[in-house]
Amino acid sequence: MNLSEDEHLDVCHQIETGLREQYELHPTLTDLQCVFALESAKIAIKKEFGYAKNEQVITMKQTQGIINKCVAIGLERIDKVNNLTLKEYTNRLEKIRKSVKRHSKFGVRAYYEFIKNYV
Repeated sequence: MNLSEDEHLDVCHQIETGLREQYELHPTLTDLQCVFALESAKIAIKKEFGYAKNEQVITMKQTQGIINKCVAIGLERIDKVNNLTLKEYTNRLEKIRKSVKRHSKFGVRAYYEFIKNYV
Protein backbone atom coordinates (compact mmCIF):
# COMPACT_ATOMS: atom_id res chain seq x y z
CA MET A 1 0.00 0.00 0.00
CA ASN A 2 1.41 3.34 -1.07
CA LEU A 3 1.26 5.90 1.74
CA SER A 4 -0.20 8.55 -0.53
CA GLU A 5 -3.02 6.15 -1.40
CA ASP A 6 -3.80 5.27 2.23
CA GLU A 7 -7.28 6.59 2.94
CA HIS A 8 -6.56 6.21 6.67
CA LEU A 9 -3.23 8.04 6.70
CA ASP A 10 -4.66 10.45 9.27
CA VAL A 11 -5.01 7.50 11.67
CA CYS A 12 -1.28 6.82 11.34
CA HIS A 13 -0.56 10.48 12.09
CA GLN A 14 -2.82 10.35 15.12
CA ILE A 15 -1.04 7.25 16.45
CA GLU A 16 2.38 8.80 15.77
CA THR A 17 1.36 11.98 17.61
CA GLY A 18 0.45 9.82 20.60
CA LEU A 19 3.81 8.07 20.39
CA ARG A 20 5.65 11.40 20.29
CA GLU A 21 3.77 12.52 23.41
CA GLN A 22 4.81 9.35 25.23
CA TYR A 23 8.45 9.65 24.14
CA GLU A 24 8.45 13.19 25.52
CA LEU A 25 6.67 12.19 28.72
CA HIS A 26 9.09 9.29 29.33
CA PRO A 27 12.67 10.30 28.42
CA THR A 28 13.89 6.74 28.99
CA LEU A 29 11.28 5.16 26.67
CA THR A 30 13.13 3.20 24.00
CA ASP A 31 12.10 2.24 20.50
CA LEU A 32 12.08 -1.43 21.49
CA GLN A 33 9.69 -0.68 24.36
CA CYS A 34 7.54 1.19 21.85
CA VAL A 35 7.55 -1.85 19.53
CA PHE A 36 6.45 -3.98 22.49
CA ALA A 37 3.70 -1.46 23.37
CA LEU A 38 2.34 -1.38 19.82
CA GLU A 39 2.16 -5.17 19.77
CA SER A 40 0.25 -5.06 23.07
CA ALA A 41 -1.98 -2.28 21.71
CA LYS A 42 -3.04 -4.53 18.83
CA ILE A 43 -4.14 -7.17 21.33
CA ALA A 44 -5.82 -4.60 23.58
CA ILE A 45 -7.93 -3.07 20.79
CA LYS A 46 -8.95 -6.54 19.57
CA LYS A 47 -10.10 -7.36 23.11
CA GLU A 48 -12.28 -4.22 23.08
CA PHE A 49 -14.15 -5.72 20.13
CA GLY A 50 -14.46 -9.18 21.66
CA TYR A 51 -11.45 -10.84 20.01
CA ALA A 52 -8.05 -12.04 21.28
CA LYS A 53 -9.70 -13.45 24.39
CA ASN A 54 -6.85 -15.87 25.07
CA GLU A 55 -4.09 -13.30 24.55
CA GLN A 56 -2.63 -11.18 27.30
CA VAL A 57 -1.88 -7.49 27.19
CA ILE A 58 1.42 -7.07 28.98
CA THR A 59 2.28 -3.59 30.11
CA MET A 60 5.12 -1.73 31.71
CA LYS A 61 4.94 1.67 33.35
CA GLN A 62 6.41 3.35 30.28
CA THR A 63 4.25 1.53 27.76
CA GLN A 64 0.83 1.89 29.40
CA GLY A 65 0.27 5.35 27.90
CA ILE A 66 0.98 4.09 24.38
CA ILE A 67 -1.43 1.20 24.78
CA ASN A 68 -4.12 3.44 26.28
CA LYS A 69 -3.72 6.05 23.53
CA CYS A 70 -3.88 3.45 20.75
CA VAL A 71 -7.00 1.87 22.26
CA ALA A 72 -8.64 5.30 22.64
CA ILE A 73 -7.89 6.20 19.01
CA GLY A 74 -9.25 2.84 17.87
CA LEU A 75 -12.46 3.20 19.87
CA GLU A 76 -12.93 6.71 18.53
CA ARG A 77 -12.41 5.76 14.89
CA ILE A 78 -13.17 2.08 14.18
CA ASP A 79 -16.56 1.71 12.47
CA LYS A 80 -17.14 5.46 12.94
CA VAL A 81 -14.79 7.41 10.67
CA ASN A 82 -14.16 6.68 6.96
CA ASN A 83 -15.36 3.07 7.31
CA LEU A 84 -12.21 2.15 9.25
CA THR A 85 -12.36 -1.51 10.27
CA LEU A 86 -10.65 -3.22 13.18
CA LYS A 87 -8.43 -5.08 10.71
CA GLU A 88 -7.45 -1.86 8.94
CA TYR A 89 -6.68 -0.23 12.28
CA THR A 90 -4.50 -3.09 13.48
CA ASN A 91 -2.77 -3.01 10.07
CA ARG A 92 -1.88 0.67 10.74
CA LEU A 93 -0.55 -0.22 14.19
CA GLU A 94 1.55 -2.96 12.59
CA LYS A 95 2.85 -0.60 9.90
CA ILE A 96 4.01 1.85 12.57
CA ARG A 97 5.44 -0.98 14.72
CA LYS A 98 7.56 -2.11 11.77
CA SER A 99 8.73 1.45 11.18
CA VAL A 100 9.73 1.86 14.83
CA LYS A 101 11.60 -1.44 14.70
CA ARG A 102 13.36 -0.44 11.48
CA HIS A 103 14.45 2.91 12.94
CA SER A 104 15.61 1.31 16.21
CA LYS A 105 18.67 0.00 14.36
CA PHE A 106 19.97 3.58 14.35
CA GLY A 107 19.73 4.22 18.10
CA VAL A 108 17.61 3.51 21.16
CA ARG A 109 15.25 6.45 20.41
CA ALA A 110 15.86 6.81 16.67
CA TYR A 111 12.15 6.61 15.81
CA TYR A 112 11.41 9.52 18.13
CA GLU A 113 14.22 11.50 16.51
CA PHE A 114 12.67 10.67 13.14
CA ILE A 115 9.06 11.67 13.94
CA LYS A 116 9.47 14.53 16.42
CA ASN A 117 9.70 17.18 13.70
CA TYR A 118 6.86 15.78 11.60
CA VAL A 119 4.01 15.12 13.99
